[in-house]
Amino acid sequence: MIAIETFVHVLDLGGTFVFAISGAVAAVNRRLDIFGILVLSFVAGNVGGITRDVLIGAVPPAALTDWRYLLVSVLAGLITFFSYAGVDRLHTPVLLFDAVGLSFFAVAGAEKALEFGLSPIMSALLGMLTGIGGGMMRDVLLTEIPHVLRSDLYAVAALAGASLVVIGHVLGISYDISALAGGVVCFGLRYMAIWHGWRLPVAHLSALRRAETSSSKDKQEH
Repeated sequence: MIAIETFVHVLDLGGTFVFAISGAVAAVNRRLDIFGILVLSFVAGNVGGITRDVLIGAVPPAALTDWRYLLVSVLAGLITFFSYAGVDRLHTPVLLFDAVGLSFFAVAGAEKALEFGLSPIMSALLGMLTGIGGGMMRDVLLTEIPHVLRSDLYAVAALAGASLVVIGHVLGISYDISALAGGVVCFGLRYMAIWHGWRLPVAHLSALRRAETSSSKDKQEH
């Protein structure tokens, strides 16, 4: 059986590579230079894990002390820079890899939080944060509304996967089994959301639209 530290490390590096590619693709689409692409690769791939490590007291964060995180991020950025056409043609597979990366990070985040003695609820939330943190910072740097706040079940899938890991821990189930279950559920939810457009309910009338409607009615009455 693989030691839990090794298991979490492998998941972390796998998720880092996948999310680093998503950051690099977003940077290329916004016509950033190669330095900007590498920065977005590192941010997307590592901010979630860095935030988790800081919050649980695992400092300095693994992404800042282990050269492999930087190597994986730079490699993803360079692959995207020199082979963007090929990466862009793989739009659907990249989305699927993104779902895999989300699963990796949600599971690894929850496992590491539990390892550091956090409560089950906080561990599940930190698992979710690990999965969505890098993408949120990427979008903020690109002055966009974070996709996690409007994308198809992104945060919900991460929270569901992390929660299963935590539930397995509470019930005394082997961590590899609970991690597999959490990863499959997270990936499955994200996959179904991508292909079938599943999303949480949104308001049918925004505050601005309501104000405009009210203003129009007032004018008509006068």
